[in-house]
Amino acid sequence: MSDMSESPQPEPSARRKASRWSALLGVVALFGSGVGIGYLFTSAPVPATTTTSVTVSDVTFTTDPVQPPATAGDPSTFDTDEPIADVAEALLPSIVQIQVRGVAGSIGGGVGSGVIYDANGYVLTAAHVVEGAVSVEVRLYDGTVLDAEVIGTDTTNDIAVVEVDLGTTDRSLVAAPLALGDRPRVGQVAIALGSPWGLDSTVTSGIVSAVDRSLDSPIGGVPRSMLQTDAAINPGNSGGPLADRNGRVIGINVSIFTESGASDGVGFAVPIDRAYRVAEAIRSGGEFVPGFLGVRGDNAPTGSAAGAVIVEVTPGSGAEAAGLEVDDLVTAVDGLPVTGIVDLAARIRDREAGDVVTLTVERDGETLTLEAMLTANPS
Repeated sequence: MSDMSESPQPEPSARRKASRWSALLGVVALFGSGVGIGYLFTSAPVPATTTTSVTVSDVTFTTDPVQPPATAGDPSTFDTDEPIADVAEALLPSIVQIQVRGVAGSIGGGVGSGVIYDANGYVLTAAHVVEGAVSVEVRLYDGTVLDAEVIGTDTTNDIAVVEVDLGTTDRSLVAAPLALGDRPRVGQVAIALGSPWGLDSTVTSGIVSAVDRSLDSPIGGVPRSMLQTDAAINPGNSGGPLADRNGRVIGINVSIFTESGASDGVGFAVPIDRAYRVAEAIRSGGEFVPGFLGVRGDNAPTGSAAGAVIVEVTPGSGAEAAGLEVDDLVTAVDGLPVTGIVDLAARIRDREAGDVVTLTVERDGETLTLEAMLTANPS
């Protein structure tokens, strides 16, 4: 049986649909009016208004990461009167332009972005930037172009790791600091760095517009949580970082919601905790499996508290072991609000099989706290 936390059915009500635009709705509109979610990958030549469907990430891993070596930026020295300029000065040496050659099925290649997250030559980028690449080159901040190798990709999460070939030189790369374990705040400064339209070392700024934005992927309709920003990000920005005012990477830019094919101020980034853990899994050759709760559900009915109503519990699942029952209203996962079935699906997929989540549940007028161990999807 499919887990409704992964495939939310039945459909939300018409009122709910109208109030919640989603990546899925955007892609549907793409065919009729040019509205859609698009990759931020610049092909050569660059089509002025072309967008394609997007794959965004759906797994957040909860093991405590180890902060990688980082030498870029020192927040204590930043001039608070010009934080964006300070961040640009500190982080640009860690930003690379990724030049892809021989993408499968096409002639030429494309341009994306990446961020050095390990000074030994490892670059974090988006999986769709290097998908199908026959060869990859990395252009450093000083203009040096080096050969690189794709270590691996995770298309589910849209994260990839590229290793720069440093040869036998003593060249030292500058790794960007990552804001691991820090939860971004809505309204905080957000700075995007990368190569929009192939223009390397470009910096734009805005704010974090939303955190834990639950989106339906156009591929399989699987919900996942993203950071949303109004910082201008365009094709070519994919794989580049979204940073805070202290020069720490808070996300990896992967997609936009757009009517024109360019930035309309609604961009999305993979949260850095998720991106880093996926990247480290790629480097180690391991695999993370998204969590499965074992329920089917629907949005709460009109007039009730927001949440996801459980309509079926899978026998033998973590949900059953935790004591979830039909008609329970799940209002939060690990303290993060659940406004409907899509939110519940995203919250569960933000965890890994084997993780224990705390569910806040309303039942017969009482508030319960249940702990459920997630498993791998048995189907």
